[in-house]
Amino acid sequence: MSEHTRRSFLTAAGIGGTAAIAGCIGAPGTEQSVDQPESEPKPSLDEAKSVDVDRIAADPTDIPDPVDWDEPRHHEVEMTTTERIAEIEPGVTFQYMTFEDRVPGPMVRVRRGDTVEFTIHNPEENSMPHNMDFHAVYGTGGGADASTVAPGETAGFTFRAEYPGVFVYHCAVPNMDQHISAGMFGAILVEPEDGLPEVDRELYFGQHELYTKGDPGEEGHHAFDMDAMAAEEPTYVCLNGEAYAFTENGYGPVTVDKNERVRIFWANGGPNLTSSWHAIGNVWETFYRDGDLVSEPDRYVETAPVVPGSVAAAEIDTPVPGQIKLVDHALSRVVRKGMLGAIKVEGEPEPDIFDGGE
Repeated sequence: MSEHTRRSFLTAAGIGGTAAIAGCIGAPGTEQSVDQPESEPKPSLDEAKSVDVDRIAADPTDIPDPVDWDEPRHHEVEMTTTERIAEIEPGVTFQYMTFEDRVPGPMVRVRRGDTVEFTIHNPEENSMPHNMDFHAVYGTGGGADASTVAPGETAGFTFRAEYPGVFVYHCAVPNMDQHISAGMFGAILVEPEDGLPEVDRELYFGQHELYTKGDPGEEGHHAFDMDAMAAEEPTYVCLNGEAYAFTENGYGPVTVDKNERVRIFWANGGPNLTSSWHAIGNVWETFYRDGDLVSEPDRYVETAPVVPGSVAAAEIDTPVPGQIKLVDHALSRVVRKGMLGAIKVEGEPEPDIFDGGE
């Protein structure tokens, strides 16, 4: 990664690039200087720690294939809980908790009526208990009680997927808000018996908040801040665990071809903030509110709420090349806290639809 980091991208946005990031809000006006009350200086952060994994952000294209069977199946699903140090952005480290070293955790994809035999592993090098609550499960705690494991233990449970939709899963031990914030959430997709409409491509993202004892972009190791979490004042609002991960200054935008129809699954782990989910330069042509895949979907939605502990799904068309910016339209989260990703549509211009004057 170049020295022109995601942090410099954030700084530039704050100075004068708000319109460049958001595309639908004006540049900031002239700031007035005001006297600020004196405050106690914050303690300096520890130096950034060595990372256990180079990347915590899950690949949005790493998603199971659509269901292609029409009779109930049995699935064996295993997940390993991990506690890893990784970068929120370059030079800023944090102690994450994850399923399978990624945020969000792997998508589970089954058909209504299928049976899932789930096993969870908590390696002995971990320091905390963990478990799994599937929102798609009829049963005590969504399976949380049956799957609670201390370090060095393995447990599990079996369930039948009784209702269709796309649902969050998450760790649900005491202090579950900390575990979810630190990365322990994902999505389970239970397709209806007749499946989903065919699309050209599917993507899977997860939004959540990180609460730390540092400021956004402040280099060093950021410890978790329980008081900030209780006050619901996040340091970062992340997409797939990192700040600005899927931008030109991160891992790059996700690329698609012009005229592809794209379905996006958007899991909001929270633990606290509702996402005002918006695609700059596009619209949710078909929107499955709250992960409801069987009711009549909404159409041509500009901005939609995705509450903590839910997964929305939307389909978009891509008739013109360029970038589609995925944001939470609570825009201070975009400009100052890291909540931005991009889809790059590749292909020949379509000036009859959009002419940028170039």
